[in-house]
Amino acid sequence: MPVHVLSDGAGPGAQVPTHLTSIPISLISSSTDCSNKTVKGKVVHKGPLVSLAADNFILKTVIQEEDSRPNTSPQVSSINVVLLGALAKDFNEAVNQRDVVVASGFTVGKSPTVNKDKLHPCNLLLSGDDAYIYVSRLPTPPDPRSQPAVKRNSASSAKVSRATKTPKYTYVRLGDLKAGPAVNVYGVVTFFKQPYMSRGTDFCSILKITDQSTQEILCKIFCKKIEDHPKIFQVGDIVRLHGVKPHSYNNSIELVKTFGFSALTFDGRVGRPVEPRTSSCSFHFDQDDRRMVEELRSWAASQGFLPLPSTIPLSAVEPKVYFDLTCQLLAKAPIDTTCVLLRVWDGTKCPYTLLKVLVEPNVTEGPSSFSTEKENLIANILVYDNHVESARKLKPGDFLRIYNLRAIPGSSKVPGLTSSQSVEVDHMAFHLHGGTAYGRGVRVLPVDSPDVQELKRVIEALHEDEELSDSDMMEIWSTPPESLDPLSVEVSTERSCGHIIQPLTLSQVKRANPGRVHHVRVQLRSYEPRRLHQALKLYCSKCTTMQEVPDDEHVAELFSEASSDSEPCPPPAWALSGQVDVPGGSLNQAMGVHLSTQLVSEGKSKELIFLRGSTLDETCRLASSYQNIVPVRSSGGHLALLDLSAPFLFRGRRRYYGCKQCSEAAVREPCVEGVELIDEKIVAEALGVQLLQFVLLMKFELRDATDTLDVYLWRDAELFFSVSAEDAAANQEAQNSIRQTMDFLCPAGGSTGVLVSSGERPWLDTCLTAYRAEGDGGGNHTRYQICQTTFSKPASARSNPNPA
Repeated sequence: MPVHVLSDGAGPGAQVPTHLTSIPISLISSSTDCSNKTVKGKVVHKGPLVSLAADNFILKTVIQEEDSRPNTSPQVSSINVVLLGALAKDFNEAVNQRDVVVASGFTVGKSPTVNKDKLHPCNLLLSGDDAYIYVSRLPTPPDPRSQPAVKRNSASSAKVSRATKTPKYTYVRLGDLKAGPAVNVYGVVTFFKQPYMSRGTDFCSILKITDQSTQEILCKIFCKKIEDHPKIFQVGDIVRLHGVKPHSYNNSIELVKTFGFSALTFDGRVGRPVEPRTSSCSFHFDQDDRRMVEELRSWAASQGFLPLPSTIPLSAVEPKVYFDLTCQLLAKAPIDTTCVLLRVWDGTKCPYTLLKVLVEPNVTEGPSSFSTEKENLIANILVYDNHVESARKLKPGDFLRIYNLRAIPGSSKVPGLTSSQSVEVDHMAFHLHGGTAYGRGVRVLPVDSPDVQELKRVIEALHEDEELSDSDMMEIWSTPPESLDPLSVEVSTERSCGHIIQPLTLSQVKRANPGRVHHVRVQLRSYEPRRLHQALKLYCSKCTTMQEVPDDEHVAELFSEASSDSEPCPPPAWALSGQVDVPGGSLNQAMGVHLSTQLVSEGKSKELIFLRGSTLDETCRLASSYQNIVPVRSSGGHLALLDLSAPFLFRGRRRYYGCKQCSEAAVREPCVEGVELIDEKIVAEALGVQLLQFVLLMKFELRDATDTLDVYLWRDAELFFSVSAEDAAANQEAQNSIRQTMDFLCPAGGSTGVLVSSGERPWLDTCLTAYRAEGDGGGNHTRYQICQTTFSKPASARSNPNPA
């Protein structure tokens, strides 16, 4: 689904495939044959990019026919265009208002907004691999963004559309900069400040760069989103900046972000992979760019002006110093409104006695305690003031670079000091003070960065040196042993497939071609998510999107907004209105809609209640007494469903959600002729809601004596656990069953905190299917999924609910 951006001044038809024929907008109708047709128009309106779910987007734009037919009204010559998926994201990045575009591979549908916007009665829908957009920019002053959109999902690859003419960018040496129009530059970072909130609405980052001209240039970048700023991790990194404007300030040249700004960042160390860091979906990077990065690396390495790296391990920290720390976050907790505690480690031990900070376990995110050996390696970092907001967004397990951290000796003042904690003296504390001086701040490092890989190796070495116990390190970092005892724990899964094939080792599976089924005998090394409730997802079988289950806080806000609407709304003619009793009170706003005179007969409920003006808590209490509760609100004098981020139906403890993209929701009279029992499917169909299905999605890391392998458990997850995802969403017993299964397969010692060694983990006979799927870095990769496998706890373990 690429967007092809053509050179300035080139007509779009110049590179549109010749077998396609153009059709005027004014002649489009619902019966139009769209095959091998194109539609051309100028972008007169470009709506925002809306995220529907992970990696799923929608964008609406309006194009207008430039050469309209005689007597054609402006309304008929303008048409809504709806783009879905990656195409919407690429369009948002590459296309500007006033650009001329040619669309192909579209379908025609009726416009639901024709009465409101008075545009063409039809709209164009572009989705799927056959949809293309060809873009021609107007011949205006050059825009640094006029480059081909790249179909990619991350910064690890740069695949340019082959139908697009590769642009040639020019770069200005920093010593040649003069005040004037926007330019493109390369430079080595000599100083930087992480993005911080400015006095306005944007985040600001500041950096100084230099190149072979030895001229040092200050750059000021303002962006609304932190992710749009250059991803700089240390002095010496190399940046490529497009769309920066030189201007004169205090007899020197500074660079500021302007329209069309984009940035790529590279590790500046010689010999490191030339992998660009960026959040952009489209950029151009070729061999000339690679050569420029390598030249700057070599030049910077030969110069003495760059400061020595300030990143040091905990084992080398001295009192009163400021330093940068690369570490892993193990846990965090709020101290007060101006301070957050981060518990981190880097695999080394500080030679000084470190300050202990006590917090309540119920406010800690992550483990509240660790083994004695591990506690001796953990540093407590107190984060203050403007860095608190960034610290709140960090997740245990993140790899961090903390800049300008201060080691304070003899600290006895502990924020949030509890009554059980005595004042400590001669203990070293680590403080991240407020402000942004000297680049002070916190940044999350990507897992594949060289610094993180080095940190992992250091922590793994602890296992080899036995500075930590084998079991303490096994959960995250241990590697497969040379041999595993196959008789240590009996097999605890059963294959239900009919394949008659010999089991393979994981190393053999990795070498095999995709599209095959494999049998393996493995152990479970680790799994994600560790918080099992996060494994529950909502899946739409129609558009095949998957999304998170909305949390109660967000749902409660939607109910609160709906209940605050006091707009009068008479009940529909087909509804029977009245008071509905709620345990502990009553709701006069509720309207009981009786679908037949037989409300309850032989235990079969045929009652549906539309409830307006209630809170989430009230709705849940009502659902304990009534089977089918549909929350509604007032809209334009009529009843309407709440935003589909909220459940559209409550049935006891069960909640049901609808797909925003595929639903045409409306409150209307249900037809229940011949229906004996109302269920969620009947209600969804009556309300025009595409029902979302609860599913379980987990990622397992399997291992045997030869290798490790990441696999997914999704389509057969209910078979594996012998528990339905819908039950897991509402039933505590089902949730406990899944947790006990995972505790048995990947034991962590339960309340004792002593992890179980790999030799005591059960073995699994598993069926895997291998398939090709698009990876995060673009391109197809082999993925593996557990199929037709059922967990079967051995008899010896069934009597023990906590075998660990």
